[in-house]
Amino acid sequence: MNDLVREHTDLDVSDLEWLHLLVSEWQLLSDLSFADLVLWVPTRDGTRYVSVAQMRPNTGPTSYQDDMVGHLVPRGRRPLLDVALDEGRIVREGDPEWREEVPVRVESIPVRRDGRVLGVIARNTNLLTVRTPSRLELTYLQSASDLAQMIAQGAFPFPAEQVDMDASPRAGDGLIRLDAEGVVQYASPNALSAYHRLGLAADLVGHHLGKATAELAPERGPVDEALVKLASGWAPREFEVEGGDGVIQLRAIPLKPKGVHTGSLVLLRDVTELRRRERELMTKDATIREIHHRVKNNLQTVAALLRLQARRMDSDNAREALEEAVRRVGSIAIVHETLSQTLDEQVEFDEIADRVLSMVAEISPGRVVARRTGRFGILSAEIATPLSMVLTELLQNALEHGFGPGESGSVDVAATRARDRITISVQDDGRGLPDGFDAQQAGNLGLQIVRTLVVGELGGTFDMIPADTRGTRVILELPLDN
Repeated sequence: MNDLVREHTDLDVSDLEWLHLLVSEWQLLSDLSFADLVLWVPTRDGTRYVSVAQMRPNTGPTSYQDDMVGHLVPRGRRPLLDVALDEGRIVREGDPEWREEVPVRVESIPVRRDGRVLGVIARNTNLLTVRTPSRLELTYLQSASDLAQMIAQGAFPFPAEQVDMDASPRAGDGLIRLDAEGVVQYASPNALSAYHRLGLAADLVGHHLGKATAELAPERGPVDEALVKLASGWAPREFEVEGGDGVIQLRAIPLKPKGVHTGSLVLLRDVTELRRRERELMTKDATIREIHHRVKNNLQTVAALLRLQARRMDSDNAREALEEAVRRVGSIAIVHETLSQTLDEQVEFDEIADRVLSMVAEISPGRVVARRTGRFGILSAEIATPLSMVLTELLQNALEHGFGPGESGSVDVAATRARDRITISVQDDGRGLPDGFDAQQAGNLGLQIVRTLVVGELGGTFDMIPADTRGTRVILELPLDN
C-alpha cells in the first residue's frame, strides 16, 4: 500500500496512516457484509483510480478470484466510484455485474477523514448463493450497514483504540448486538455458548449485557461498575472476563451510523483453553527459573566449601588446584544465575564474559588488565555453559603461564559473530609459548578441558599460536545453533 499510494497519489503521511488503520479493521466489515472489499484511491491527476488493498470474506464466497491490488482503472469506467468520491455518499444503485458467470452486487463506500474523501471502498457481494437470510445474517448485514455509514462519515475506525487484529475476536467467534441502552437484541450461538461457560443459565436476549456480565464475574465494587460500562458498549474497548469455568475476550464497538449512538456491536471469543495453556507455560517458566536459581545457589555452596578446604591445605599445589576448581564452579554458576532471570533458555553472553573476566582477573590484581572487544550476543544455554568454562580456563591459563611473578601486561578477549558462527580470540602479551609446544597434545588440565568442551561438546575448533608481536593467541571457531 505504501508504495502504491506514494507512486500514484498525493496523500500525506497522516492520510496513509488512516488507510492503514482502516485496512487493519476492515476484515470485520468484509465478514459482516459477506462481501469482498477493494480500496480504490484516486491518482494525483484525478483521471484514474488505483486499488491499494483488498480483503476477502471468511463468511461467504469471494467475487474476485484474482488479486486486484495495483490495478489502475480510468475515471468513468466504474460510475459508482465516481459518484461516491464526488458526492461523499454510499452508492448502491445499478444492476448486478456478471463476472465469470457469477452475479455480483457492487456498492461504493467513501472513505472520509477530517471532512475529506480519501478513497472509495468497493463492496462486491457474490449473489450466486443468495437465499432467505437467517436472523444471524440479518444482524450481520445491519451491523455492516452501520459500519459502512460510519466509514463514510469518518467515524470508523477509532484512531485512539488500536487493537491486535490477529488476537482480537472476529465476527464468527461470537457476536452480540446491543441497543442504545446496552440491552441485548441478538446473540449468536457461539456468543451464547461462551456466556454459558461463564455460568449464565438463561438466554441473553432482553438482558442488559453489562449487568449480566458483571454478575458472572467474581469481582465486585469499582471493578464491577467499570465492567458494566465496558460490556454495555459505550466506548471502543477490548477486555476479558473470567468467571465460572471460562474466560471470554470481548471487544465493544459503538455504532453511530448517523452521528447518534444507536447501539453497539460486541465481538467475543472463548479463550479459556488459550489462557489455561498460557498459565501452564508461565508456571513452567517460573519452575525452570527457580531450578536455575537453586542450581546457582548449590554451585556457590560447593565453591564456598572448596574455598574453605583450600585454606586448610598445607600444600601450595593442592591449594592452587582447589582455587582453580572454585573458579570453574563459579563460571558455571554465573550462567545459571543469568538463566534464572530470563524467560527462555537464552542468555546475553557479553555480561557473562565480563563477569568471568573480572573473576579471573582476581588472580593477579593490579598486574594484568583483562579487556573485551566485540559482542558475543545472545547464546543458548547449551552453548553458554561450556563456553563460560572455556573462557575461564583460557583466561586462567594466560594469567598463570603467560606472566611471571611481578610481571604486568594485558589479556584481550575479542568476539566476532557471523550468522552461523562465532570466532573468539584470547590474546595476551606475556612470555609466549615454549619451543615445540603443541596445543592439541599439551597435557595441562585446563587445556584438556578446553579441547574436550570446544571440540567434543561445542563441535568447534581450537588452536593456540604465537601472537603477531609478543605473547600467545588462542583462536576458537564455534558453530551457532541458529
